Amino acid sequence: MTPSTSLKLAIVGDVHDQWSAADNAAVVALGVDLVLFVGDFGNEAVDVVRCVSELSVPYAVILGNHDAWYTASAWGRKKAPYNHALEDRVQEQLTLLGDAHVGYGVRDFPALNLSVVGGRPFSWGGDHWLNPEFYQERYGIDGFAASSRAICAAVERAQCDRIIFLAHNGPTGLGNQPESICGRDWKPIGSDFGDPDLAAAIAFARTQGKPIPLVTFGHMHHTLRHRRDRLRDITQTEAETLYLNAARVPRIINTGQEQQRNFSLVTLTAGQVTAADLVWVDEQAQIHHQEPLYPTPQTVQGLL
Repeated sequence: MTPSTSLKLAIVGDVHDQWSAADNAAVVALGVDLVLFVGDFGNEAVDVVRCVSELSVPYAVILGNHDAWYTASAWGRKKAPYNHALEDRVQEQLTLLGDAHVGYGVRDFPALNLSVVGGRPFSWGGDHWLNPEFYQERYGIDGFAASSRAICAAVERAQCDRIIFLAHNGPTGLGNQPESICGRDWKPIGSDFGDPDLAAAIAFARTQGKPIPLVTFGHMHHTLRHRRDRLRDITQTEAETLYLNAARVPRIINTGQEQQRNFSLVTLTAGQVTAADLVWVDEQAQIHHQEPLYPTPQTVQGLL
């Protein structure tokens, strides 16, 4: 990456079944260098993940809590619409994505001089260790300390100078108000609902001298449950790092005339984030509406 190099990234917030071949085409039309997916494709929505896996643009993925909705917990398994003895839809998604899934791992993009490190896959958020049997069986992880070590090990394996952290839920330390970027907006209202293991891994990466231009995630939707007069905070900066919550849900809206789908576009120049915008793309894959997220102060309510 030379001093004048500029890269454009598309970040896809929580999908929740709203992804198709038209989205693959829209990404290509946007001319991005890399696509990052924060997860929650649907309730173990294998067909959606299969469509994503056919994307022709370089990409990385972290799977979210809904991507193990019928598997991770005992109550989820009771509600499963399929027989776990015959199918493993979590593994089907992981197999389709292959190395593109960075949960507890890293994907290097040498041509971009970027490594994408994944946080804890299938995260529900918060400081309570949920679904212990699932994480023990799938990853040999028995709590936050082991989870943090796994993410830190991925940091150590990163081969490029700069790291982007890709997670389903954001890290702790970004505020404890219900409107905060990872704040709890349901009863009891308030508190930091970020992932402590991700925060520890980010701190570790800094001790290793790894520049972190971007930490991106979703999970905590932008519309707030306790109020309707504003949206959740979308961005936050710390040192030279932009934290971006890309979960604008629903990500596809019907205006009455056409469908529009959203992407968060992030520009990196010489390895640093210089711009971030939420864009709504029309059916001709053209940008119809654009909301500045960074560095412009976030004052626009936008399309809900």
